[in-house]
Amino acid sequence: MSDAFLHGRHALVTGATSGIGLAIAQALAAAGARVAINGFGLPAQVEQALALASGPGGAARHFDADLADAAQIERMMAALEDDGPLDIVVNNAGIQHAVPLERMPAEKWDAVLAINLGAAFHTMRHALPGMGARGFGRVINIASVHGLVGSRDKAPYVASKHGLVGLSKAVALEYAAAGAREGGGITVNCICPGWVETPLIEPQIEARRGGGSREDGVRALLAEKQPSLRMSLPSDIASLALWLCRPEAHNVTGAAFAMDGGWTAQ
Repeated sequence: MSDAFLHGRHALVTGATSGIGLAIAQALAAAGARVAINGFGLPAQVEQALALASGPGGAARHFDADLADAAQIERMMAALEDDGPLDIVVNNAGIQHAVPLERMPAEKWDAVLAINLGAAFHTMRHALPGMGARGFGRVINIASVHGLVGSRDKAPYVASKHGLVGLSKAVALEYAAAGAREGGGITVNCICPGWVETPLIEPQIEARRGGGSREDGVRALLAEKQPSLRMSLPSDIASLALWLCRPEAHNVTGAAFAMDGGWTAQ
């Protein structure tokens, strides 16, 4: 799937200065899309992300809108539309705070719900009417295995990801009949990863090595939940996101794709 089938398309990826979001931005750019990224980071990190997210469709743009602030999201979406119609939105930004419910600060609940769920609502409500009018649009919401099953000590995160799956289904139904097969239609889907190999989890792997190899640490970390005993790569998630943007995926909508090594099959 290395063809530039997204030539002329305009995409936004949130949480795209590193990890899964950056991998998706790179994949979209390589397929010909002009990509805008949202996310925080030091200037050098942002510059590197912009370089990686640029491709044959043009140089990437960066927006530092705070996704907990609806007004900043609105300004970002307006600026994007000024630069051309938005065809693809990938809501990837997310935060987590893991403590038992009795110790969960109310402000953490508010922050997790705002960024993980509220931001997707706001980007979709701004982008989808135009997509519907033009007959093509792709919204890909990066949820989590925790959008399909629960986990202790993660109440706000689990609630936000379950909410994101439900929100995506509802909006998919609203736009299911928009557009046509020839034009690609409008689809809204979720990807629900299990363990993904990013730098953030390296301390957890190290803590479980027990004097063994890094692979021993990975298998020990995944043993409780993920039967495959191997993590996905950010590029694996990006490959699925890219396929969902293809014209032949016009009838794939309202779905939640588990990439979890069998976690939710148990």
